[in-house]
Amino acid sequence: MKYFFASRTNRLLSSPLRDIREMSGKEYFISLAEELPAEELFPFKLLEEAALSVFSSGPSALQYGEPGGYAPLREWLNDDWNKRKGIRTVSNQILLTTGTQQAIDLVMRLLLEPGDSVLVEHPTSPGCLEVLEMQGAKIVPVLGDQDGILPDLLEQHMQQVRPKLLFAAPSFSNPTGILWTMERREAVLELCARYGVLLVEDDSYGELHFDGLEPAAFYRKYPSLFALDTADQGGHVLYIGSFSKTVAPALRTGWAAGHPKLIEAMASVKRIADGQSSPMNQRLLYQLLAQSPFRWSDHLSMLNREYKTRLKLMLELLKRPGWKGCSYNIPQGGMYLWVQLPEGLNSEALLKAALLKGVSFLPGTLCSTGTLDQQYIRLNFSRPGRDELLLGMNLINEAISEFTARS
Repeated sequence: MKYFFASRTNRLLSSPLRDIREMSGKEYFISLAEELPAEELFPFKLLEEAALSVFSSGPSALQYGEPGGYAPLREWLNDDWNKRKGIRTVSNQILLTTGTQQAIDLVMRLLLEPGDSVLVEHPTSPGCLEVLEMQGAKIVPVLGDQDGILPDLLEQHMQQVRPKLLFAAPSFSNPTGILWTMERREAVLELCARYGVLLVEDDSYGELHFDGLEPAAFYRKYPSLFALDTADQGGHVLYIGSFSKTVAPALRTGWAAGHPKLIEAMASVKRIADGQSSPMNQRLLYQLLAQSPFRWSDHLSMLNREYKTRLKLMLELLKRPGWKGCSYNIPQGGMYLWVQLPEGLNSEALLKAALLKGVSFLPGTLCSTGTLDQQYIRLNFSRPGRDELLLGMNLINEAISEFTARS
């Protein structure tokens, strides 16, 4: 039978990510492309103990749960956010989701009609772009600098296209790792409030910062837009994130927090999408966070020390001759380095050569619309260990050298 797929799936079905993921399962292959944390840093033993405790509680652990998610975990989030992030919510403002990606999908399904305009920080998360394309949205990129989105350009777009949403990650965005200043946060939030644009704030990487600040001190200096908005009871921000980058991706536990009416509507859409996210995984995570010897703040400090070390190694490797002509800004957190290739070098062409050598990176075209950013690549420094990082970077180095030698 011949299948006729919707035109909006073209980019999804032809994405280089399919080749990268197929190759990633091979033993010899090194991936610097994917959005993966370091699995050797997972709290495996404590999760194992937490799982035993959950199962010993009886067969109810395998039953359906509450539509909004496991109530004790939502209460834990509420308490943690209040203490560390200055965020004040109540239980009906939090919906537990199957990761950040589902939170994005739910709000887009809820609010967008085909052809509606959505503003996105440029460049932006590949997963967000895939969801928007599947919804038939008109994607409008908004440029920024090292301080964040440029407010003047943002206002121009708001006036010209009347967007429904703005998607942004003020703390260590994927892929650039940019950290917005306080001034930009306030300016962008003020514009969203003035023009009635819902700001979807992705804080998936906000816990991963390399400045040595304690979490509470970091969030005082760089408060989430949701915290700034809820202080004024505005309802202009939907706050999303997950435990995938900080505890373990396989738990598939994320959240969406916002105005009760918005969260209630998203929960209704979620019931159609998957009924509910795994109550068992949520109970396991709660057991780890609240009922075990695990210490959340110590775990985050360990992750930040280790990822800072891996970033330093990647930066040293970028000083080698083969990377001459590449440029980048050093991120203060997150999991990625956004690198501009030498003039005239196309990232997708380079990826084909790199795959033949047994290594991958993410071409910049997957982080933008059209052919924008075809001269950029995203490198993940959190997943590979030291030896993998050395070999992977050297192999990409070889591929770049071969291209530049021919040109």
